[in-house]
Amino acid sequence: MPSLFASYLRVYEPLAAFDRDHQLYWRRYVKEGRAVALSDGPGRQRTAVLEALGAGWTRLPTLPEDAYVLEADDTLLVCPWNLRIRVAEAALTARDGVPSVIADAFVPPVLAGLAQTIVDDWRSGDHVLERGLPRVHEQVATWGVPLRWFVFVDLEERELSLRPGRRVLRYRTEISKARRRAHRAYAVLRRAMGDAPITVAVEETARWLEEFHSRSIVELDYGGLVNLMPDDALAEDDSPGLVSAGLSNVARGDADAATEVYEKLVERWRIVQLLERCN
Repeated sequence: MPSLFASYLRVYEPLAAFDRDHQLYWRRYVKEGRAVALSDGPGRQRTAVLEALGAGWTRLPTLPEDAYVLEADDTLLVCPWNLRIRVAEAALTARDGVPSVIADAFVPPVLAGLAQTIVDDWRSGDHVLERGLPRVHEQVATWGVPLRWFVFVDLEERELSLRPGRRVLRYRTEISKARRRAHRAYAVLRRAMGDAPITVAVEETARWLEEFHSRSIVELDYGGLVNLMPDDALAEDDSPGLVSAGLSNVARGDADAATEVYEKLVERWRIVQLLERCN
C-alpha cells in the first residue's frame, strides 16, 4: 500500500520504560523479526484498523500489538502503535462539535460507546497504578507538518534520502533536548503572546513529552509527504531552522522579523495542504 500523505511525531522508549511482561514481549517481537519498517507502517496500520472495525463500523476488537523499533548506542528502543486506544480516541474526536445526525452517520452510537469505554479504562486510576502512566507514542498529522513540531528538533539532526523507493526526510533527537527546546519555546511564546493557540499547542505537546522515559528518542518523520515534494524542496527545507529563528525574533521583540518568518513557513506548507483539495 502506498504511503499515506501524513507526517508523524514519534517517541521511542527503551525497554526499561515498560513493565516486565512488555519487556519480554518486545524482546521476543524483535528476535522473531516482526518489527515493521517505517515505510510499511502507515499502510499496515490503516489495513489493520479497517479490517478490525468491520463493514458496519459497530465493533472495535483487539488490534495487533505492533511497533516501530530503533537501535541507538546498543540500546533497543520501541515505539508501540497503541492502535486500539488511538482508534477509540479518534472515533470520539470525530463526533466533537458535529450535529448528532452527522456524528451518528460517521461514528455510530454503538461504536462511540465502545470507544468511550476503552478510553475510560485506559485512563482509569487502576490502569495507571498497575501499568504506569498511559502513553500514546505516535502523533499523526495529515497533509502537512504542524509548525509546533519543528520546535522539538534542530536542522542539524536531519536525515535525508532522495533515492528512488527510499525517499525519507526525518529528524531524530534525544528527548532531553526536545524537552529543553519545548520549554524554551513555551516560555518565549507565553511572555510574548500569552495564551495564544500556538502557546497552548506547544505546551500540550511539551507535556506529552514529559510522559516518556528520560532516555527516549523523539522522531519527526515527514512520512508520505516526501512523495508530494520535489527533490529540491526536500533538500532545501529548513523549517526547524526557520521556527528557531522566529522564536529568537519573538524573544528579542522583533515582531516584523518574526512575522516574516512565520509567513514564509505558512506559505511553504500551504502549498502541500492545498494538494488535499486536488486529491
